[in-house]
Amino acid sequence: MPPAGSHVDVIGQAHARSLQVGLRASETPDFQPLPSAALRELVERNRSLYTHALPVMETLHAQIVDTQSMVLLTNQHGVILHSLGDSDFIEKANRVALCPGVSWSETDRGTNAIGTALVDSEPTIVHADEHFLRANHFITCSCAPIADPFGRTIGALDVSGDARGFHKHTLALVRMSAQMIENHLFANQFADAVRIRFHARAEFVGTLFEGLAAFAPDGMLLSANRSALFQLGGQLAALARQPFAALFGMPFAALLQHVARTPSECITLTLPSGVKVIARGEFAGARPGPVSVASATSVAAPPPSTAAARRADAITLASLDTGDARMAAVLRRVDKVRGRDIPMLVLGKTGTGKEWLARAIHEDSPRRSAPFVAVNCASLPDTLIEAELFGYEDGAFTGAKKRGGTGKIVQADGGTLFLDEIGDMPLAQQVRLMRVLQERVVVPLGGTRAIPVDLRVICATHRNLREMIAAGTFREDLYYRINGLVVTLPALAERTDLAVLVARILERQRLADATEATPLRVSPGVFALFERCRWPGNLRQLTNVLRTAGVMAEGEAQIELEHLPDDFLHDCEAAPDGVHAAAGIAEAVAEAGASNVPPDATQDETPPRMQDWQASLIDSTLARHGGNVSAAARELGLARNTVYRHLRRREGG
Repeated sequence: MPPAGSHVDVIGQAHARSLQVGLRASETPDFQPLPSAALRELVERNRSLYTHALPVMETLHAQIVDTQSMVLLTNQHGVILHSLGDSDFIEKANRVALCPGVSWSETDRGTNAIGTALVDSEPTIVHADEHFLRANHFITCSCAPIADPFGRTIGALDVSGDARGFHKHTLALVRMSAQMIENHLFANQFADAVRIRFHARAEFVGTLFEGLAAFAPDGMLLSANRSALFQLGGQLAALARQPFAALFGMPFAALLQHVARTPSECITLTLPSGVKVIARGEFAGARPGPVSVASATSVAAPPPSTAAARRADAITLASLDTGDARMAAVLRRVDKVRGRDIPMLVLGKTGTGKEWLARAIHEDSPRRSAPFVAVNCASLPDTLIEAELFGYEDGAFTGAKKRGGTGKIVQADGGTLFLDEIGDMPLAQQVRLMRVLQERVVVPLGGTRAIPVDLRVICATHRNLREMIAAGTFREDLYYRINGLVVTLPALAERTDLAVLVARILERQRLADATEATPLRVSPGVFALFERCRWPGNLRQLTNVLRTAGVMAEGEAQIELEHLPDDFLHDCEAAPDGVHAAAGIAEAVAEAGASNVPPDATQDETPPRMQDWQASLIDSTLARHGGNVSAAARELGLARNTVYRHLRRREGG
């Protein structure tokens, strides 16, 4: 049975409200669902809630399947937007209009879990004859309100089922599921903020029960989820715009530096109550500029606001010319249209630097002082691309910002809009984008006023758009609108400027980290291994490998094989020409000056001879480390399993 005590008061007060609005327990009011078109429009207005709730609803339904019940999602007024349930119970539920398009507010249905939870803003159970209308006595309902990232109720999640199958744990499942939806909404709302995940117990960091707090670049609190507010001991209205240092006892700049150096490591912070919490920070979007703890106060200084803050390491066309002939040819073609708003299409495999090129084009154009806005069409759900690109008016989405949301196209007004992975844009949005490019105006979702825009559009993709046109998945008219100039970036494995790229990336990372501890070079052995790598992730992979290795090698003169991440070494195992990566690593060590390499081992040897040389190198390294497999593997840059396989082969032979 449902809990006693205060629950009785909740039901009693709800019944009193039902009587006050003129409902009679015996009546069965006419609850005709909204027409299909009106329901679709309502769902569209609640698109953000619907999108983030749907996968959670499916998971929740899987937990209660075959229990004569269903999962329901409503808007803030109690109108059901979506339902999932057992087919036999859905038939019973339809008899009392427990279905999409019907309002289950208290004023329409009397006391019920959905309506009462929305009135009280608290998770609620209404069981059997606790329902005001007798027609609903055969069901039991457990409902939890859903709040947006600013604490405003935007909907509710409910499980309703046959009253004979009531289970006291159902409400706990519903509450956790609602919290999951709220956390998803929080992460989406503050995609470009600095976020903190924290809890007094380390094992809860990264779970549903963690506190989430988002901070602006100046270190002021933007918002916090329910768990964070509970731990901080205050309401959002009182805590909003509080500095990070006042809430967590550490200068904001110090946190930023910690996250930049060791992004995966937790840190201990102190709440205003004196309670210690374990926290993990993350740069959710574009990371803040370099910070120095030595010059930091309790609140980090705001970033420079003028064009004078244009950094010395800005990406330009000249900075991308690093000596590769194919890349130089691309840059020459791009340079010919410098300052002209000719649309550009950048082709190339994933990670080849398409966004770098787009930023360089913007930086070397008359638009450089205006915004550069990048949108990855592949990273957004189909249902969110439209709002993200074109924006939305106030009320277009429940829980939206008071003045609506400015789309990326309008944000790029006067500057450059970069649409990465344009081949992943849904057809419906391709039509709207085509209209924007033709007419140079944008009409936000839910609006009627056309907003003029002046921008340059650069698109990029790794897909074959001509094949997509033939398959009917990409519009031909849009293709010819965006490909004024088409250039193709070479894969990293095809480039001849690897040494310059490595040096440039390390220098850029050192500037970003604002520390002299990051090495500015790699050892000859590491570079020899880099030359043999296929680099399936291209420049993005090289950048990530150097970022990790640079952190591991802080304070060292150069990056050595032991500083490279293990997964990179595994990626190199399928080396060209059938030569095992371990042979390449062995050569790398030889080139680094390993004295134990046989003098007759040359690069001209056949693979069998190479294997003999590799075996000799592993044996001598093991001997030097007293048979310690882990130490030998680290020096050679091999996985331990590779050394163990060598030992098994040697013992068997």
